[in-house]
Amino acid sequence: MWRSVASNALTLFIVILIALAALVAWGRNEFVKPGPLAGPICLQVERGASLSAVSRNLEERGAITDARIFRIGAEYADRADDLKFGSYMVPAGASMEQVLEAITATGKSTCGRDLNFRIGVAKADVVLSELDLTSNAYVEVARFDAGVEALPPEYLEVADDPALVFRVTVAEGVTSWQVADALKKADFLQGSLETVPPEGTLAPGGYEPVRGTERGALIAEMTARQSAILADAWEKRAEGLPYDTPEEALIMASIVEKETGIAEERGRVASVFLNRLAQGMRLQTDPTVIYGITKGEGVLGRGLRQSELRRETPYNTYVIDGLPPTPIANPGAEAIRAALNPDRTDYLFFVADGSGGHAFAETLEEHNRNVAAWRKIEAEQGAADEGGVQGE
Repeated sequence: MWRSVASNALTLFIVILIALAALVAWGRNEFVKPGPLAGPICLQVERGASLSAVSRNLEERGAITDARIFRIGAEYADRADDLKFGSYMVPAGASMEQVLEAITATGKSTCGRDLNFRIGVAKADVVLSELDLTSNAYVEVARFDAGVEALPPEYLEVADDPALVFRVTVAEGVTSWQVADALKKADFLQGSLETVPPEGTLAPGGYEPVRGTERGALIAEMTARQSAILADAWEKRAEGLPYDTPEEALIMASIVEKETGIAEERGRVASVFLNRLAQGMRLQTDPTVIYGITKGEGVLGRGLRQSELRRETPYNTYVIDGLPPTPIANPGAEAIRAALNPDRTDYLFFVADGSGGHAFAETLEEHNRNVAAWRKIEAEQGAADEGGVQGE
């Protein structure tokens, strides 16, 4: 009798194990197979939202077949507590596994409305965009200058939308004053900026503050990023450079940044200035003179006058020897790397070539020919003389 009971119990146990294995296999298949969505949707994950709430929302919108399986899969993958606030595009046919990856991986929004507060050299403006789910591309909805009193209705309609994603984009070559002045006009930030950060210490690039971020905290993030970039580049610098400190390299990087917007030219431009320093020549670069006039508070808006090129200021590199006392802008990472790992050349001069780039020369005779060619292009274009010549 007991043998029969034991045999039946063992059989039942095996049946249960088989059933459990089949259930797990079925659940796994449900989790990884293509989902039911016929078209893409934009899923908003609210700040502090629970996995239960998000999974129910997904099920109600037809993105997943079973909220319980989705939650179990998230628990099994050890990602149940990794939800990221934001707006995420769920493509047609996305599996539960793919949906989970989208809402727990980076926290970078991939759909919805996007407000990009752009700080440029000439001005700061705001671009409001919205993702077109059909083309999977952001479409511009409105564009306006930062700080304007009459805000466009397209912005006012979404200004209080909790799902609105904010971005701050800082262009390479802007000054610290321009950054601080622009951030004061960003109505989604709060807090005051009592002082302008030291020149050169803010990293250009993209930032994603949330509504209510302290302006000082955003400046601190920019400062920390620039410090890390400079430290890494200094650690990997070429041998034989004339810099005594990373700060001197930052000064050179800012000059390189202001002299060329062509990525592949940065190393050559840096080599020109380093070659001139090595030969005891003055840098003779217009952007430093301009900074001595404007103090970085906006653009000059005209060409330099001969009297300004002769006037002795700490930033007039036609008059002073060596580097100016501080950076003249906030250089990007590539300009910093160029200053610390420049091209190896014998160039001592460069001048605009009419294509947006520059013509480089090793001798004054060759440089004068390049200058003559540039002057001819200027005359043909009817352009006003705005400098453009280094070492003339």
